[in-house]
Amino acid sequence: MAKAEGGKEPINEQAVANMYAAMRSELNQIYSKITELEMEVSEHTLVTNAIQPLDQSRRCYRMIGGVLVERTIKEVLPAVQRNKEGLEEVVARLNEALEKKKKEISEFEAKYKIRIRKADAEVKDESGRKEGSAQGVLVGPAGGSE
Repeated sequence: MAKAEGGKEPINEQAVANMYAAMRSELNQIYSKITELEMEVSEHTLVTNAIQPLDQSRRCYRMIGGVLVERTIKEVLPAVQRNKEGLEEVVARLNEALEKKKKEISEFEAKYKIRIRKADAEVKDESGRKEGSAQGVLVGPAGGSE
């Protein structure tokens, strides 16, 4: 199999299709990782907002490598904030990688004249559903009693 990363041209249509599918898969993986890390950033924000107004000498518990450790808010708050900042940096780098991958995919689509047929099929399906959805609708009793 020829790979785009190796700089080789694909041999046939199937190779082009496989490379395109792999690129789309990588794009979806990046999207998933960004979503996962954004959820972690929001969790860190919730924790920070919850413990910030509390007394700095108060006990709190933090999970470190699967072990629950007792610390004070004064010790934990800076660590949670550092972790949050680190996660935000990683999300920013992943967004850059996402943009590069999107550009690479669009260039690949233009080079090999790739068009996605799903959009046409969905439009046809939607018109069929509209007709089908009108069938079997029950408005009221047929022999309305007064």
